[in-house]
Amino acid sequence: MIVEQEMDAVLQDFPNAGRDQLIPILQAAQDRFGYLSRDTMVRVGQHLRLPVSKIYGVATFYNQFRFQPRGRVHIQVCRGTACHVKGSARVLDAIKHALKVEPGQTTRDGEFSLEVVACIGACGLAPVITINGEFHAGVTPDSVRKLVKRHKDEAKNEDGK
Repeated sequence: MIVEQEMDAVLQDFPNAGRDQLIPILQAAQDRFGYLSRDTMVRVGQHLRLPVSKIYGVATFYNQFRFQPRGRVHIQVCRGTACHVKGSARVLDAIKHALKVEPGQTTRDGEFSLEVVACIGACGLAPVITINGEFHAGVTPDSVRKLVKRHKDEAKNEDGK
C-alpha cells in the first residue's frame, strides 16, 4: 500500500503522460525506490495504458535500470578499455567469487551489490573499482578480495555478529 502511494506521488509529476514519457517515469521511480520492482512496473503500465511486458522490455534494454535493491556496500567494477587491458576481468571474477553474486545482483543478506560499468573515468588509474563511491585504483584480484573481506568484517562488527 505504501509503495502504491509513493508510486502515485511519482506519477503525479506525469499527469497526461504517454509512451514517450516511459523512460523519465522509470528514472523517477528508480530515484524514489532505488530500483524497479515488479509492482512499480505494473503501476507504470497502468498509468501509461501499456502492458507490463512492454515496460519490462524497455527497462531491461537500458543498463541504468536495476531490478533489485542495492546492497549497503555497492561495488562498481570498471570494464572500460584501459581497465580491461589492465586486468579488470580478473578483478571482476575475484569479486564475483568472493561475494557469490553476478553483476546486477545483491547478496542474499542485502549487504553487497555488484555492478559493471562501461567507464568510471579514471583510466590513468586502471583497473579501478568504486566501493560506495570511493575509488580504488590499480586493484588486483588479491587486493579486491582483501577489500571485500574488510567490508564483510566491518558489517559483522556493526551488526554485532
